[in-house]
Amino acid sequence: MNSTTNYQQLMNNLEYLKLKQMATHLGEVIDFSMKNQLSFIDTLLKLTNYEIDVREQNVIQSMVKIAAFPHLKEIKDFDFDFQPSINQQQILDFLSLRFIEEKENIVFLGPSGVGKTHLATAIGITAAKKRTSTYFIKCHDLIQNLRKARLENRLESRLKQYNKYKLLIIDEIGYLPIDKEDAKLFFQLIDLRYEKKSTIFTTNSNFKDWDQIFQDTKIANAILDRILHHASVVTIVGESYRLKDHMKKENE
Repeated sequence: MNSTTNYQQLMNNLEYLKLKQMATHLGEVIDFSMKNQLSFIDTLLKLTNYEIDVREQNVIQSMVKIAAFPHLKEIKDFDFDFQPSINQQQILDFLSLRFIEEKENIVFLGPSGVGKTHLATAIGITAAKKRTSTYFIKCHDLIQNLRKARLENRLESRLKQYNKYKLLIIDEIGYLPIDKEDAKLFFQLIDLRYEKKSTIFTTNSNFKDWDQIFQDTKIANAILDRILHHASVVTIVGESYRLKDHMKKENE
């Protein structure tokens, strides 16, 4: 059997094994190996790295897609100069994902438009890219889903679903009031994740107003107690990004 036939057989084998990248780069790796006198192991390592790199990228893209982010704004897109109240070093520490290892929470607190969701999403994207199971959901949608699950007698499985994520991002707490029964559902999820998983919350409401959001002081205190026990609270004071962009357009 000559080398041409062997080469074709190897190509067929790689395609049969669905090692598409290895098949694609086989010729160039052989040329490189011969030119640089690589060992068999180094040649094989170079060839398999092509396959692994693409598969890793596919996994990362899949993790980001599953997380259901509202947009793909990352930390490089955030204007720290516009929001000087934010400690940039603290945000960079969050991006190390140390808080997830330590099962801590993050709360972004501030008025509408100051970048709370952007920062929460940026941290979430970083986590997803590092293959940490992550999910983003607005508080109103979360409550509706839990309520629907309770009515259909599958609340436990729904709670388990939200609890499985190593990082859960709950956006916009306080934009809409939550009745007492729904507040109990929310508490169940928070209690389930307490000291076991990390959650990022964004809210426009000061903690003293949460009893009005949840319409029950006792439940509100129990929720806050669990959220804040191991948490970093980032209070953002400043102008709205959206208003800034709007004013900029008006002045152009």
